[in-house]
Amino acid sequence: MSELITALVSALWLGILTSISPCPLATNVAAISFVARRVSRPSKVLLAGLLYTAGRSVTYVIVGGLLTAGLLSAPYLSQMLEKYMNKLLGPFLIVVGMILLDLVRFTPSGGGMSEKMQRRVELLGLWGALLLGIVFAASFCPISGALFFGTVLSAAVRVRSAVLVPTVFGLGTGLPVLVFAVLIAGGAKRVGAAYNRIAAFEKWARRITGGLFVGVGVYYSLRYVFGV
Repeated sequence: MSELITALVSALWLGILTSISPCPLATNVAAISFVARRVSRPSKVLLAGLLYTAGRSVTYVIVGGLLTAGLLSAPYLSQMLEKYMNKLLGPFLIVVGMILLDLVRFTPSGGGMSEKMQRRVELLGLWGALLLGIVFAASFCPISGALFFGTVLSAAVRVRSAVLVPTVFGLGTGLPVLVFAVLIAGGAKRVGAAYNRIAAFEKWARRITGGLFVGVGVYYSLRYVFGV
């Protein structure tokens, strides 16, 4: 039970950290702003934020649930994971930690919305926020991909939770989005100030989390790989 709680708390924090990382954060604010431009009432801006969050959460639940369930349902793979999970987890955490610390860098591909996507969102109106949430969650940035595939999925497999852990991660990615939806509904000036504060917080949060990941990864590697 304690292992499940730890996995859920970790998934929630990693979801929040994913959402406030530079690439996803800029994408989230741009998506909500794009939808909000075509909404007249603040209450509908908040609804757009909820729909966008739901789209992101559903994507993570489906991808995480299918992958986790697939790994756990295959007897051979399940036995291999149980046998080698601790050995694999150490190097995984080290690599993810290095990405968070910017020791390993990737150039994000894409980023903005294509004209075709913009037209589809405009045709859907308020429900376009749901579509944007699904699309942007599926187009993983380097950090979001590393956190999701490198740690959240391994935690889900470890505690045998194909739905709960990915769901909590998805909810974590949605919390900052809802905050920005509230700010956008209240006025553009608040968004700029909040964006700068979150960006500053993200910098230190990412470094601390990356350092912890590397430390825990080294510990797991020494203990389960090298038997120290």
